[in-house]
Amino acid sequence: MKHIFEQKVYFSDTDNYGVVWHGSYLRWMEMGRIEYCTQWGYTLKQLENIDILLPVSSINIKYKSSAKLEDIVVIETEISNFSGLTATFKQVIKSKETGKIFITADVVIVAVHSDGKLYRRIPEPLYSIFEKEFKCQELV
Repeated sequence: MKHIFEQKVYFSDTDNYGVVWHGSYLRWMEMGRIEYCTQWGYTLKQLENIDILLPVSSINIKYKSSAKLEDIVVIETEISNFSGLTATFKQVIKSKETGKIFITADVVIVAVHSDGKLYRRIPEPLYSIFEKEFKCQELV
């Protein structure tokens, strides 16, 4: 299940050139991944309470075009790969008005304990959710 939300570009999201600063895209992508888990019923606080933290281990971003002040951007997030140890989120940020793609990204996350120790596999309940979602994407 793809998670989709909209975000207005504010002045604080832009740089001196009047376009969206590259770090703003990272913030919106994080919001997308958090809300993806929330739509399955697991907030970051709930996951932390059961000793599951989900740090990013790698990001591959392709900047294709720049959003500008007051644009409405659409952030799409879905699972594109799941190995059991890592989950890869495919994320796209595009213009609501034109559909023009601003960025595409693959974000790989792992699961760690609160002490930083890596889980040997992503723990339940996320394992079942990510596996199911990845299998659904393979069928598309």
